[in-house]
This record gives sequence, structure tokens and C-alpha cells, in this order.
Amino acid sequence: MTETSDRMAMAYSRRRWGVAVQDTAHLSPERAFRATCLLALSLPLLLLVVLFADAIVDAIPRLRWDFLTGYPSRRAEIAGILPALVGSTYLIFLTALMAIPVGVGAAVYLEEYARPSRFTSLIEINISNLAGVPSIIYGLLGLELFVRGMGLGRSLIAGAATLALLLLPMVIMSAREALRTVPLSIREACYALGSDRWQTLRQVTLPMCLPGILTGIILSLARAIGETAPLITIGALTYVAFLPDSLQSAFSALPIQIFNWISRPQADFRANAAAGIVVLLVLMLLMNGAAIWLRIRLQKRIYW
Repeated sequence: MTETSDRMAMAYSRRRWGVAVQDTAHLSPERAFRATCLLALSLPLLLLVVLFADAIVDAIPRLRWDFLTGYPSRRAEIAGILPALVGSTYLIFLTALMAIPVGVGAAVYLEEYARPSRFTSLIEINISNLAGVPSIIYGLLGLELFVRGMGLGRSLIAGAATLALLLLPMVIMSAREALRTVPLSIREACYALGSDRWQTLRQVTLPMCLPGILTGIILSLARAIGETAPLITIGALTYVAFLPDSLQSAFSALPIQIFNWISRPQADFRANAAAGIVVLLVLMLLMNGAAIWLRIRLQKRIYW
């Protein structure tokens, strides 16, 4: 009896040891993969922190209130970014007015109303391809279509329309992804209660996916506020000593002003460019933070 028990105990211990060896062999590649992912995340963040810290160090002498409220000047020590800051604000506001209704409407049509067909597939493929087109191509399109073809010139409305073209594919794709997060069973439950497609969309589907749509829109606008190539291509001014007062006014933007200063050889202008970069990064971080806050707040309101 004792011999049989010893044999059973030895067999059990061998099985446990074998399982432990297999678990260790299984965890080893997983740990290596985790370490690789952590390294891939840490290196870009570290580089971003180093670049941001270097910009702040260079920008500290110029980060004053008169820098935000001053006008451009040939003297670096009194130059400011007010026209560029106001121009960027107007530009993003007009871009949002153009891109958001069209982009969300196109996403709703493609997800809720369009029937599967070759034409629909062609549209979806083109939207996906347009999302990866370099921004300077949109600048060339805006130059030919809005500046020359429609005779808008180098105006604020032409710049906003060009950026709206740039944002449309991203807004459409993010809105479609948000609409897909709403389960089909919820739509079917609404139909079973007597709602038609429009009532279901307006009262159930859009409120449920609104956090995702707003997040995608704000992140797209945060990208647009830092775009330089399309604005340079359509001929946005690099030196503007006045504030835009209409849609037809000439304008500048923060990326254009930074590009102008960084291209000058004087060290004082490079300090101005660093200060402009810090202001632009703060604006982008505020927009990204607003996207996260809106998403969390709206999700709490929906699910609670």
C-alpha cells in the first residue's frame, strides 16, 4: 500500500513539474513581448518629453502676456502671435462648421441607409484611401479648386475649406466606427416597439455613439490646427499685422508664423518660434483633454 502511494505521489509531482515547466515556457515569450511593447511605448514618450522640455527652455524668455497679445514685428523682442492665434481660432471654427455636418451625415448614410453595392464599396475604398493622402495634396487641391477655380483668393474661407477637405475622411471614418459600436439588437428592439429608422437613429443610435463621434471630431480638429503644408500651398501669409475681420480677409495661422520665425537665422526669432510651438502644443493638449473629458462625461450620462 505504501509503495503504491509513493508511486502515485511521484507521478503527481512529475505532472505538476511538467505543467510548471510548460507555464514557464509559455510566460517567457509573453514577458518578452510585454517588454518589447513597453519599450516601444517608452521611447516615443521619452523623445516627446525631451523635445517638449527643450522647447520650453528656449521659450521661457518669450512666454509673456505681451507675446500673446502682440503683433508680428521685424524686431524679435517685441514680436507677438495675436494675428496668428486669432487666425487659427477662426480657421478651426470655420473648418468645424464645414466638415462636421458633411462628415457625420455621410457616415450616417453609409452605415444606416446605403445598401451594399459596387458603388458603395467604391465610395468606402476611396474614403479609406483619402485618409492616408499627404496633406500637401489637399493644399494643391484647395489651391486649384477654391483659390483659383472659385476665385476665393488667399482668404480665410479658402483655408477653412481646404482643411475641411483634409478632415472629411477622418471624420467620416471615426463617425462610422462610433455608429458600429451600437449593437444591432438595440435597433431591432426599437423597430419592435414601432419606431421607424429615423426615430431610432435620432433618439437611440446617435445619443449612444455621440461620445465616440465627438472624440474623433476633436482629435481631427487637433490635427488640423497644426497643419502647415496645405496653408502654405494655398498662399497663407507669413507676416500679418492685422486681425481678420471677414471671411475674405487674408490670414495667418500659428504653424505659418512658427515656420516664418524658424526659417530666420537670428537666435531671437528661434526663441519666438519655440514660444509659438509651446502655445500650439498647449492648444492641442487642451483639445485632446477636452475630447477625453467629453467622452467620459457623455458615457456616464448614457450608461447611468
